[in-house]
Amino acid sequence: MRYVILRDDDTNALTPVECLERLYRPFLDRGLPVNLAVIPDVATNALTPEGEREGFLFAKNGTGAQTVPVGDNPELVKYLRENSGFKIVQHGCHHECFEFDRQTPEEIVERLERGLRRLAEAGFPRPVTFVAPHDKLSRASYREVAKRFRVISSGWFERKRLPLAWWPQYLAKKARHAAHWRAGHTVLLSHPGCLLSAKRSFGSMLDQIIRTINNRKLTVLVTHWWEYFPNGSPNEDFIRVLHQTAEYLAAQEEIKVISFVDVARGEAALN
Repeated sequence: MRYVILRDDDTNALTPVECLERLYRPFLDRGLPVNLAVIPDVATNALTPEGEREGFLFAKNGTGAQTVPVGDNPELVKYLRENSGFKIVQHGCHHECFEFDRQTPEEIVERLERGLRRLAEAGFPRPVTFVAPHDKLSRASYREVAKRFRVISSGWFERKRLPLAWWPQYLAKKARHAAHWRAGHTVLLSHPGCLLSAKRSFGSMLDQIIRTINNRKLTVLVTHWWEYFPNGSPNEDFIRVLHQTAEYLAAQEEIKVISFVDVARGEAALN
């Protein structure tokens, strides 16, 4: 059996419900879980590492607030809670650039706890998984995240950023050429880049996804909902590839689409 986790990043208080419905109804109807990395208290002036406005803010709609808790969008909260196929993951706190590439434990703890509070206030179950904006965590952030979450999902892991006590497990993972590993009670999952991306060729995208899944025991497929709606308009070709992916995954008896919660419970082989 091979396992697939679909992770969609950047759902937040400004995300239009119709965007998620358009993208993920084929997954939900097939019983395939969709792990949403939700920004708990989105910064309305969030910038990319290149200094550009984050794409998920296209639906900002003129709000003057500096941050907006996800619970301030009752339509979105109601939709996510009514569709149990959506599994909530904590994606930073405000999604400010490199917000967890910090060294001060007090500031890190404040952001982690604020994020957990905002998700709880919206009525979501406490998440077991953390995703750092832009995949950047400092050594101090790794320590604090591991105290609160069972799973860390990232594109890669750098030894110099990891707690020293984790180095033996990390080096053993490197020696095995393994994609995923454990440090104490924490599961650390890497992904093979954003295979579902508007920057890739739509014609070869599904083939690349299939090859990647066939070469791994567990594959984390990462995508971003807002990339399917440039300037607020649907990219039909890109959406078609996403829906073909759902059709493919549902048709394969040797593939099981799971959630991060399943990994935390030890219900899936990692490598």
